[in-house]
Amino acid sequence: MQAMDWSDFQAFLAIARTGQLARAGRIMGMDATTIGRRLRRLESQMGATLFEQTREGQVLTPAGEKLLEVVERMSMATSELDNARDKANAQAGPSGTVRISVSEGFGSWVVARHLGDFAARYPGLTVDLVASNGFLSPSRREADIAVLLSRPKTGPLVARKLSNYALRLYASRDYLDRHKPILSPADLRSGHQLVGYVPELVYAPELNYLRDIDSNLAASLRSTSILAQHILLTSHVGVGVLPCFIGDSDPALVRVLPQQRITRSFWLVTHKDTHGLQRIRVTMDWLLDVVAKNARLLAGD
Repeated sequence: MQAMDWSDFQAFLAIARTGQLARAGRIMGMDATTIGRRLRRLESQMGATLFEQTREGQVLTPAGEKLLEVVERMSMATSELDNARDKANAQAGPSGTVRISVSEGFGSWVVARHLGDFAARYPGLTVDLVASNGFLSPSRREADIAVLLSRPKTGPLVARKLSNYALRLYASRDYLDRHKPILSPADLRSGHQLVGYVPELVYAPELNYLRDIDSNLAASLRSTSILAQHILLTSHVGVGVLPCFIGDSDPALVRVLPQQRITRSFWLVTHKDTHGLQRIRVTMDWLLDVVAKNARLLAGD
């Protein structure tokens, strides 16, 4: 009988936790076709169908539910072994992979700028920085650490506030010179083009920035990407809200209505089962240090 591959069980566990081949593939760092092939191989070796295909995705069969109980115990044992290995190798420094899920703007403009120093300090670590318009879930083990826009209310998670950060309205000097003066939020309702998110594609309610300025404002140039919005503003096409760590870092932009200041928060979140692992702890400490070094920029002072 062919020996079973633990990575196939990991693929099975990822599918069970996410309910979709594509999402499971992102966790495993592979495409949906590959993870589907791993599932079929495991089903062949087990001699049973483990999932039913539905409109929503993959749903466990009774055989799949029984296997899930076993594989979750195996996964827990693996985490305990990782913990023991970290303790045994504490003097040699942490090793393994740490996957960090952060927002696109924070990840690109703040975290990535310091990642080289972290890599030099901990050469035994491999770091996956997932900076995108959406978040991977620590509760589903999609990420080891997530920097979220709000504190999660449910799940086997450990959360703490990482930092507050400020946002303001920005535009280029060229745009402001070519359009009517902006002396109050009401002046933005006509005669100005606003840049913002696509409302129905906003992945977190905290990103509805314009309503904090004026509930009657609506963007006419919209993107799911804060980096794309930044480029639109530097292209002299409109006015929009940016985190101060982006807007104040770009000399091509100036603040509009400086008295208008929006405050949001970043939350540092990990799974409770892996929170104490050495590689997770040193990464969290580093993120706290990054925030401390960028405190004035994050606060928009």
